[in-house]
Amino acid sequence: MPSKLGVQELPILIVEDDPGARGALAAGLEFSGFRVVTAGNGEEALREIEREVPALVLLDMNMPVLDGWGFAQRLAERGYKLPIIVMTTDPTHAEQVGALAWLPKPIDWRLLLSHIAEVVDVPS
Repeated sequence: MPSKLGVQELPILIVEDDPGARGALAAGLEFSGFRVVTAGNGEEALREIEREVPALVLLDMNMPVLDGWGFAQRLAERGYKLPIIVMTTDPTHAEQVGALAWLPKPIDWRLLLSHIAEVVDVPS
């Protein structure tokens, strides 16, 4: 397995249409020492990825404009193979988009950090 990516090297991309949830996740991750980029839907997320490829994507599935399924499909069509953690109430959604894990909503912070630690170096 390749070495984990350092959080100072690449950000975590949060794709969540709910501004409150997106802001809370971003604030919590930044407080924990991660660099974060956010997007309100799949289209915005694809634009962010064109600017800077993230270490990890935290993906909501049900969003306007471009949902999680459409985002994952377009990501693959563009040749990106990024680790994705799906935030959803249905674990089958993770399988449908090839995610490495899923997080039930509401988000359990310890479980989120555990999944993130599998992919990126956790700040000390």
